[in-house]
Amino acid sequence: MKIRWRLRMAAAQREVWTGTELRRLLAEKAGLELSSASVSALFTKEPSQVKMTTLAALCTALGCTPNDLIEVDTTPVERPIAPPRPLADLPQAASARGRSMPPL
Repeated sequence: MKIRWRLRMAAAQREVWTGTELRRLLAEKAGLELSSASVSALFTKEPSQVKMTTLAALCTALGCTPNDLIEVDTTPVERPIAPPRPLADLPQAASARGRSMPPL
């Protein structure tokens, strides 16, 4: 699975080109006050985590959805096929007398 942070692209599509503009929109439209450094980090780096309130504020400020900000590739990771286990490694299901369950 691969996740891409697309804030810069979403902002550019809405003609928001700088962190300063984004910071002003966040304050005006979403009521979220973030430091210049925090907005710059969101704008230039892929965050390892984002608060839901911040994500909602970004969507409100830019008039977009979370899908516009986060791209998730859910292609399954291919794993090598494990060879079958030899019969000697399998657990014994029956007891010495050939029974697997007690008599009724």
